[in-house]
Amino acid sequence: MSDNRHLGHLGAVYSAKAEEEVAALYDDWAATYDGEMAVAGYRHPSIGAALLARYLAIGSAPVLDAGCGTGLLGQWLAILGYPEVDGLDISPGMLAVAQKKEAYARLYCLALGKTLPIEEQHYAGVISTGVFTTGHVGPEGLDELIRICRPGGVIVLTVKMAVWDAGFAARIGELESVEIVEQTATYVSMPGEAGTSPSLAVVLRRM
Repeated sequence: MSDNRHLGHLGAVYSAKAEEEVAALYDDWAATYDGEMAVAGYRHPSIGAALLARYLAIGSAPVLDAGCGTGLLGQWLAILGYPEVDGLDISPGMLAVAQKKEAYARLYCLALGKTLPIEEQHYAGVISTGVFTTGHVGPEGLDELIRICRPGGVIVLTVKMAVWDAGFAARIGELESVEIVEQTATYVSMPGEAGTSPSLAVVLRRM
């Protein structure tokens, strides 16, 4: 099934054609996002957090939540024992909700796919869930996440299969700066949302 079957906020963000449109749509969705995604049974953050904890030692810092949205993952990472988590998102409205949760050391309003004003090899780990998907970010977002991760660090990504098959997997295969240490089976990220197409999660180790 195609993600184009989604209605409401989800259908709108998947159909967005420009960065500014994506940001504005998420701004409008911010107030109700957590509740709607809970009803949909949203799995990406929990799968991503589990994989990060498997491969990045508890207590490692700092960690970047790239595409943090309303801060769901930041709260969980703090509970798991990561003491310093930064968040990055394209939407000021989503970041305003995340800030109220007090789970992040720093929050940045930035878009993936462009050069990030972050020091090279700054982060012990990077996690990005629900970002590499329809109408959002493709392989162009990889290089900067790798650049800002330390050698030996961990990068956890969830990727929509349509994006994975359309060049994402091939791009990872070209990179000498990372190796795949785990790739999950495909899964449906929102079992409560009709029309959701499969995704997978992948763990990269920075060389």
